Amino acid sequence: MFTNKEYVLAIYREGSFSKAAQRLYISQPSLSASIKRIESKLTMPIFNRATTPVSLTPIGEEYVKYALDIEEKERDFERYLSDRTSLLSGNITIGGSSLFSSFLLPQLISDFNKKYPKINFEISEGNTKDLMNKITDGSLDLIIDNAIIDDDSLTSAVYTSEIMLIAVPENFKINKRLAPWSLSARDIKNEMHYSKKYNVALELFKDEPFIFLNPENDTGRRAELLFKKHGISPDVKFYLDQQVTAYNISGSGMGISFVSDTLIKYIDAEPSLCYYRLSDEEITRKIYFYRKNQHYFSLACQKFIEHSIN
Repeated sequence: MFTNKEYVLAIYREGSFSKAAQRLYISQPSLSASIKRIESKLTMPIFNRATTPVSLTPIGEEYVKYALDIEEKERDFERYLSDRTSLLSGNITIGGSSLFSSFLLPQLISDFNKKYPKINFEISEGNTKDLMNKITDGSLDLIIDNAIIDDDSLTSAVYTSEIMLIAVPENFKINKRLAPWSLSARDIKNEMHYSKKYNVALELFKDEPFIFLNPENDTGRRAELLFKKHGISPDVKFYLDQQVTAYNISGSGMGISFVSDTLIKYIDAEPSLCYYRLSDEEITRKIYFYRKNQHYFSLACQKFIEHSIN
């Protein structure tokens, strides 16, 4: 009854028969017929087709739970075989935010593939919650994130650290007053922002408009904590999901955003922004690689982390 489990899991992940059929490169009638055969063996339906997106029945929830376990064990065994046949080949699935997926991971993978060209990568982009779900169900080997994830089922390794800065549109009047402490993108690429002599107080920006990331994002959560710490109620114009989007909107002059020096170091575009380092210790954070403890940790993954950290 688990022979065609990939069909059930595709519908579960996509939320629709039509999207699942497209993903599997089969016709929708063929997919529906396969599901009916599985349901016939179970003598009960797996999906409630009356809902949008389609939902699981109680028996469907149990089926998916076991199917995910089997799928993960199959992948683990494939990795085990790959490790025993050749260290120079294998597959790694890794997830990160749009920032890490667009700027950080491509360079890390390119450098790694120069030494191990036969190891293939698949990158998955998403927010911390999405990535956590994927690493929990075994569809990702690794995630890279700047959030502190307190989960005993995961093991972390520090990749590097980064500094949160505030990006202020160049036409804001406050920049004239704070000119001695203002940093350009070039200054940050030259790591001048590491010096505490550029520290400024958050209170100086209390009357300015801000663009926040949603609190599910570590940048958004830290920004809210900083304002709460200083007893300031910020004027928030937008709540967004991605740091790159907030950065671009700040570049258009609509408000101040919190950005990481990682973004500024990697991005080529230099919009009309002035950057400031806050005096709070919370602006410094680590970037972690996370992996699932009970997931077979392949030699390819081990080598990738070792190569990236060293």
